[in-house]
Amino acid sequence: MRAILLAQLLLSFLSLPPLRAEIVETDLLIVGADESGCAAAMQAARLGVKRIVLTNDHEWLGGQFSTQGIGPIDEWTVVEGKRVNFPRSGAFLEIIDRIRAHNRLTYGIATPGNSWCGTDTIEPRAAAAIFEEWLAPYVASGVIRIERGWEVQSVATENDRVTGVTFSPSIFSKATPDTTLEIKAALTLDSTDLGDVIRLSGAAYMAGPDLRSRFDEPSAPETLGKPGHQEMNPLSWCPLLRETGRDSTIPKPPRYDERSFANWATAPPWREWDGSGGIYNMAGWCIYTHRRMVDRYHNDFAPGTEAVILNWPAHGYQLGTLPQHVVDALEADEAGASRKNLVEMNHAQRRIIYDDAKQRALEFVYYLQTAAHDRVGDYPQSFRYMELAGDYGTADRLPPKPYLREGLRLEALHILREQDVRTESHEPRWAKTMVSDGVFGWQFNLDFHPTRREFVDNDPAKPWIGKHHGTRDWSTDTDRAMFPLRGLVPVKMDGLLGCSKNIGVTSLVQSALRLHGQMMHVGSAAGTLAALSLRNKVNPREIATTPEGVTEVQRILVRGAGGPGTLIWPWHDVHPEDLYFEAANLLTIAGIWRPDPDSVLFEPRRPMTRGELAGALVRLRETMDGAPDKPTLPNAVHFSDLPLDHPDREAVETMLRWGNFGEQKATFDPDGHLSWGDLNRWLFAMGDPGFPTLLGKSGGGVLTRAECVEYLRRVWTR
Repeated sequence: MRAILLAQLLLSFLSLPPLRAEIVETDLLIVGADESGCAAAMQAARLGVKRIVLTNDHEWLGGQFSTQGIGPIDEWTVVEGKRVNFPRSGAFLEIIDRIRAHNRLTYGIATPGNSWCGTDTIEPRAAAAIFEEWLAPYVASGVIRIERGWEVQSVATENDRVTGVTFSPSIFSKATPDTTLEIKAALTLDSTDLGDVIRLSGAAYMAGPDLRSRFDEPSAPETLGKPGHQEMNPLSWCPLLRETGRDSTIPKPPRYDERSFANWATAPPWREWDGSGGIYNMAGWCIYTHRRMVDRYHNDFAPGTEAVILNWPAHGYQLGTLPQHVVDALEADEAGASRKNLVEMNHAQRRIIYDDAKQRALEFVYYLQTAAHDRVGDYPQSFRYMELAGDYGTADRLPPKPYLREGLRLEALHILREQDVRTESHEPRWAKTMVSDGVFGWQFNLDFHPTRREFVDNDPAKPWIGKHHGTRDWSTDTDRAMFPLRGLVPVKMDGLLGCSKNIGVTSLVQSALRLHGQMMHVGSAAGTLAALSLRNKVNPREIATTPEGVTEVQRILVRGAGGPGTLIWPWHDVHPEDLYFEAANLLTIAGIWRPDPDSVLFEPRRPMTRGELAGALVRLRETMDGAPDKPTLPNAVHFSDLPLDHPDREAVETMLRWGNFGEQKATFDPDGHLSWGDLNRWLFAMGDPGFPTLLGKSGGGVLTRAECVEYLRRVWTR
């Protein structure tokens, strides 16, 4: 009898539906707590969204900075022939400031790494804590609710609108496998690693190479090669190594073969380099210094603090033409799975790829500790005397997640293409397409790590090395560009915005638009658009496609919302703390301020010239209500120093006809400097009341560009 009762109880238990977490309702759901998702949550909270749910598949926040282990921050650009950091601004600048504060407290120096490819470094556990502390005030107040250990299972839609997402426990979760979490939201942002919300919602997306016929990109292939639509920028599992002072060679990985690294046999594992000469100084180029996290030798830190991460093409994992054992494992899971793009695989299939990529990373570590060490001889900083650091708390001591350079790309209202941003010069200028709805400035080269494999004897069961193919390499330069607000909005799906890398770009552009700072700017822009949409109770596309909506988003971003403003027009020498920051950004976007086509510098202290001010005043008048039509100018010289082909002639003569400037001299002196009094008189002559504050400056010094642009902003906005 007792056995029967037990059996009945067991059957009753088995017949119960799966355990289900509470159904959560929220205003804004952000799926994915990488650096982009965190920036979106912070921005939306600062702009007054009261209920935000931020989900993550892992315990740690911060994405590239933490769970993907990309602690050395690579943000270089070229200015006047020298590689320097792209200007930091917005949420990214906030995090950089926190990183530097942590490093000062920990090491006594803000930049302890002497990393070859970046000035700033942060260890992954510390990065996770920094993001946690950053969001903490809004978490404590109940505005932001963080749900950890969940991956996307399904997406609910109604009438082409995302209404919610259901989650199941991720491999990092502590929840029981049959538990689910359902979140209903007015608006959802997809900041997942591979765009799972977008894909499962039915919204249109792209993955893999774009054919030339689609976007007419000069570097795009005309047809797909053997890897087909699977070919993407490779992913990498990036080990963190810390010095031990003893032989710490890892066990030989099962598939290790030295031939896998034959094309790196001459790359120096280590060079004596103290960071002098700046980033990307070829005197310091080697595997060791490439992404050195902590340089204790040159900074006199305590033994045991020296740390390096490996993010090297040698252990990048190509996603097309997979090794035979991976093909077999995928096909065993589902027929045809080995021919899927990584974006379209299920979570179990992706883990097959990820596990093999982990082995590749371990093989590279073993290679450096053995073959590379033996080739160059013994030295104190040898990889042989470094161990896989235990910072992540994982059983294999590798990061919990891979570094994903490319994933799903949203079919957005605007797609940024190669020809919009590409330059033939090694020094960036302004991109061919400077979008009017820009939400952040950016620049990086089109940077593809080797995307294809070359197997020994052409046998996919044998070792392989990565190979570049066609134009997919790291040698194509881009100009300084802006990312459009429309690039966050699906062509057809409401209640949903792209975030992180899940945005409107081609495969070629995504190779350049994927860095730490860029992704944080994407998050801030998405958070701003979401907040305004929820406040105004309109679809995001209504804001992103109207001049008034775009301008409001841009002003919020430039001014900052409780933090530094975001650089939208990518000036190199305009910083959020500058009083003219808003003016230099917004007036240039509006076309009122015209940048030098041959320089990315604003040059705030340079004197304003008479010709420049005439042009700015004419363009300012054209943007305002009631602007008169441009006059037809006679085919005759009015000023002896303004010939018919002079670049300032049209603006100067138009200004004089529109205004009440009185009698003029025979010369205009377009390169002459101006005073504050000149600015006030010219404004008054053009019909503006001017500024009484300028009158007292009439005898003052020369008017600078910074001073001028700030006063023009005041005219424009009053």
